[in-house]
Amino acid sequence: MLKNILATVVGFVVASVVVYLFETVIGHNLFPLAEGAKPEDIEWIKANMQAIPVGSKIFVVIAHFMGIISGMAIAGFISKTSMIPAYIVGALMLLATFATIFMLPKELWFTAADAIFVIAGFFFGKSFAQRFVFN
Repeated sequence: MLKNILATVVGFVVASVVVYLFETVIGHNLFPLAEGAKPEDIEWIKANMQAIPVGSKIFVVIAHFMGIISGMAIAGFISKTSMIPAYIVGALMLLATFATIFMLPKELWFTAADAIFVIAGFFFGKSFAQRFVFN
């Protein structure tokens, strides 16, 4: 029981860190935002979505995809006995991604890509997690 709680928490933290690394560290360095940008301010993002480089948006999609996969895989790796921690991590990451999709006005391609890739990431993450569980 305690191991599954740990698997869930660590899996979610890993997923969040991976999202941060891809979206902020890599994406914002390869495709910097305009001077004076406030990426931590949701109102600024809503008002300036068109000013965010396309490459940066692509890295957001990659971040959500890689985050859910890595978090679910780590949760399965730590648990080894249950898929529930991986499913919880996956559900939290899906919820976070869809909340972002609905909170921010995005172009259709961005919304569709983010939704499709995070759902695909869930199934990839499930597959990776299953490799570690019950072995």
